[in-house]
Amino acid sequence: MKLLIKKLKENAILPKRATEQSAGYDLSACLDKPLTVKSGETVKIPTGLSAEVQGEDKCVLLIFARSSLATKFGLAPANCVGVVDTDYRGEILVAMHNHSDKDYTVMPGERVAQLVITPIFTPEVLQVEELSDTERGAGGFGSTNKTDRQPDL
Repeated sequence: MKLLIKKLKENAILPKRATEQSAGYDLSACLDKPLTVKSGETVKIPTGLSAEVQGEDKCVLLIFARSSLATKFGLAPANCVGVVDTDYRGEILVAMHNHSDKDYTVMPGERVAQLVITPIFTPEVLQVEELSDTERGAGGFGSTNKTDRQPDL
């Protein structure tokens, strides 16, 4: 399997893993000038790149936050995790939201997100009248919490 990257803009930076064990490839902002993301604002940050996964069609490219930007400055993907389908050939954009109370300026070439490639499953969808029974059943949020602690109200 190979990740083919096409530079759409001269100043685009190829994605790369920070270490041998890094799961994600850093995505960098392809900007001509700094871009200020105001508090509470959502912007689309261009990467100047398009991608193709060669040799595997049952996978997806996922865009995740960089932990340093998210935890220190409140900048994270607006949709929590961006999905880039393997048949998409347009520019990869990072929809970024500023969750903090301070503006943040993204600099040209700054690493803004990470790209993770993962397998997907696409089973046939069948409508049924019943599903198999489980111990949990229809128990929802917190249904498996066995502590006696009461929620803070």
